[in-house]
Amino acid sequence: MAGSLVVKVTAGADAPERCAQAFTVAATAAAAGVDVSLWLTGESTWFALPGRAEQFELPHSAPLPELLHVLLTTGRVTACTQCAARRDIGPDDVLPGVRIAGAAVFVEEIMADGVRALVY
Repeated sequence: MAGSLVVKVTAGADAPERCAQAFTVAATAAAAGVDVSLWLTGESTWFALPGRAEQFELPHSAPLPELLHVLLTTGRVTACTQCAARRDIGPDDVLPGVRIAGAAVFVEEIMADGVRALVY
């Protein structure tokens, strides 16, 4: 498959179906060999922390820790700078492989040639 996919997830446990859809689409694309960048914003920013994905439950959905593992090992996972700061999350708090970056990096990623972007 050609191109890249940037998925921005704005929902967390507050909107579990939307959150799970974003992680599922991103992890499925990554498993299929697509270059994937998942952005955690809003309430999904909590999933950048150790143990948080394990607390997420949604019947008939793939386990969030497994989806996150796929993305951390095959793609990129970024927590929004402002969203992290609002939750007192710093670089030393996040899972290994999660970076914290802001809007300029997001815009750079979505404006690259061959990139498709989805927002959930």
